[in-house]
Amino acid sequence: MIELLQNLIRIRSISPKDMGCFNLIETELEQINFNCQRINYLNIENLYATYGEGEKLFCFLGHTDVVPSGPEEKWKYPPFSATIEDDILYGRGVADMKASVAAFIESAKEFIKSTDEINFKIAILLTSNEEGTSKDGFIDKIIEKMIQQKEIIDFCLVGEPTSDKKVADCARIGRRGSLGGCLTIHGKQGHVAYPEKVINPILLSGDLISRLNQKEWDKGNDAFDPTSFQISNINSGTGAHNVVPGELKLIFNFRFSPESSETSLKSDFESILSELNLNYDLDWDLNGTPYYTESSFFKEIVSSAVKDVTGYIPELNAKGGTSDGRFVAKMNTEIIELGPVNKSIHQIDEHIKISELWILKDIYKKVLINLNQNL
Repeated sequence: MIELLQNLIRIRSISPKDMGCFNLIETELEQINFNCQRINYLNIENLYATYGEGEKLFCFLGHTDVVPSGPEEKWKYPPFSATIEDDILYGRGVADMKASVAAFIESAKEFIKSTDEINFKIAILLTSNEEGTSKDGFIDKIIEKMIQQKEIIDFCLVGEPTSDKKVADCARIGRRGSLGGCLTIHGKQGHVAYPEKVINPILLSGDLISRLNQKEWDKGNDAFDPTSFQISNINSGTGAHNVVPGELKLIFNFRFSPESSETSLKSDFESILSELNLNYDLDWDLNGTPYYTESSFFKEIVSSAVKDVTGYIPELNAKGGTSDGRFVAKMNTEIIELGPVNKSIHQIDEHIKISELWILKDIYKKVLINLNQNL
């Protein structure tokens, strides 16, 4: 497992490129008789592998792509060297989420080799574009095709790094939705010395940002934090110190609870723009809607597996960002997200503890055992 993980990390699979990770994974899975299919859309690669038969379908969902490393000279070890120091394995994508992929493959090997009769079908669905945009081919297209073919995922384990302080202390049973947008505020360009002849979009944005920052979009609920609004980028100016620019672009995002909707957020946002009498253009981008696993069956399967291996029960919550689970949720699937500690994800010196990875592998194996005993 560690050797496979190191080999995966050494591949610079920066989103949306797999760059050969699936070749390594296919080799591992074919050794235990998985049927592997490549499902590619334009520049996006996906791997769908299945084992066995059965009325119920369990799927491990993950990705092989990673975010850029950032300045490599700032890393303790080169980010794609997969260096081990004592109990720590360093590398871009080790926590998010190549470690989970390696752990699940190892757990599937052990489970299949030690089990005489498996009562369900096992699937592994991996993409090379989880970290990037969902445009031009993604898990959603595969899920839509599976729905058309009536191949429904009953239980989905997503390997995203959900743990907080120690492995499996937290698991996700839902995620907030993501609604993004690009706002262009139009002004009138001119010389800074003649304020009566210009309309400064930068100054106009001040009241807007203040209103948006103070707005309470909803209060959330017992499972979900309140909807949050963030601005990720503002761009304006001509490059000259004495010119008022003609426009300002503002990129923003809502992470929204089920207490809000795409429609309500758009309406509230645009009403503020109207109240401020701004001249603007606005483009919206819905990246995902909230989902939540209400059924107790799979939650108990996973919680019991964690307790059997670690002695404690994970906190089940709906925190964090979005994940590919939002696409599988269209099937009314019971979805649990469980993976490594997320403290270092997307950061310089991303790392995991090797000892905790073995624990995660044992948890994944126990999930498979528990399913087999209860189906």
